[in-house]
Amino acid sequence: MKMKIAMLAAALFSAVLFLTGCSGELSNEYVTIVQYKDMEVEKIEPQEVTDDQVEVYIQSVQESMAETKEITDRAAELGDTAVIDYEGKKDGVAFDGGTDTNYPLGLGSGAFIPGFEEGIVGHSIGETFDVPLTFPETYKNNPDLAGQEVVFTVTLHSLSRREVPELDDAFVKNVSETSNTVEEYKKEIRESLEEASRKEAEAAFEESAWNALLENTSVNRYPREELQRTNAKIQEYYEGLAESYEMEFADFLAASMNMDEDTFQAEVFKEGKRRVKESLIIGLIAEKEDIDLSDEAKEPMYDLLAEDRQFDSAESLKKAIEANGLEEEFDQEARFMLMKKWLAANCKPVEKTTEE
Repeated sequence: MKMKIAMLAAALFSAVLFLTGCSGELSNEYVTIVQYKDMEVEKIEPQEVTDDQVEVYIQSVQESMAETKEITDRAAELGDTAVIDYEGKKDGVAFDGGTDTNYPLGLGSGAFIPGFEEGIVGHSIGETFDVPLTFPETYKNNPDLAGQEVVFTVTLHSLSRREVPELDDAFVKNVSETSNTVEEYKKEIRESLEEASRKEAEAAFEESAWNALLENTSVNRYPREELQRTNAKIQEYYEGLAESYEMEFADFLAASMNMDEDTFQAEVFKEGKRRVKESLIIGLIAEKEDIDLSDEAKEPMYDLLAEDRQFDSAESLKKAIEANGLEEEFDQEARFMLMKKWLAANCKPVEKTTEE
């Protein structure tokens, strides 16, 4: 859970927040927006979903449902996982790195030097046998063994095999709530991938619109008290996170963020300015355009945030937010998401221009 919260916080630290608006200049004592509506933004079309993508997705589902079964009634084959003891000797003397016990080896994986895994094929559980081999002429792991003849004594303890379920109607009924046949399932997956592609294109367009707005926005001055309060809250959060991991703050910064305290302070100041600027722009445009930023209007944004942060539901996300004192940060992000969608809806999508 701590790792999920840390990822959640990292996402907040790197999030982009800003606003959109209408034609003509809009300003107050803090920010000036040259244009915030009817901006021309290049269209972004969803990527076409191919048959291969559908097949790859379904194969990944099959792989996730695979079961490992013990093998007791036959000899080892390529594709099995063999649990073995082995000892390698050169001229009858064991060499360093050539011995292990209860080692799980995928036969055919290429994890060992050529011939070792093939030398296990055909042997039965409980059998002890020798596998004579010659190391490759260029063996970087241990140059002293390069090109040398050795003998591995192997004891085979057990065999297992990962069985991937067949793609049939029974499999479909097991993994899908709506499909009953393979063809229905392929259609379902295609529609799901198309929806994901549509959302990706929509998000990319919103980001492009947002970047266009940023180019049209400047800060006149920052409200000092709000900036100080925001910086202090960021500092307080990360100090609390370090404490939850029972780490000194400097050690936490070095391990989790790869920075010292001076660099962290500079990043906090930069982040604080970004958050305050976002808040100022949101307030200015929301007031001008009478945009609803109430808790009720922001509620659907928490469903999107939960999906993005890989929480089961908006409610579970909110519990994590409350437990970690992140209500203000996520409230601001939900407001931003509403405004960014409003901005995209009030832009002029234009065709991509081609250049010589």
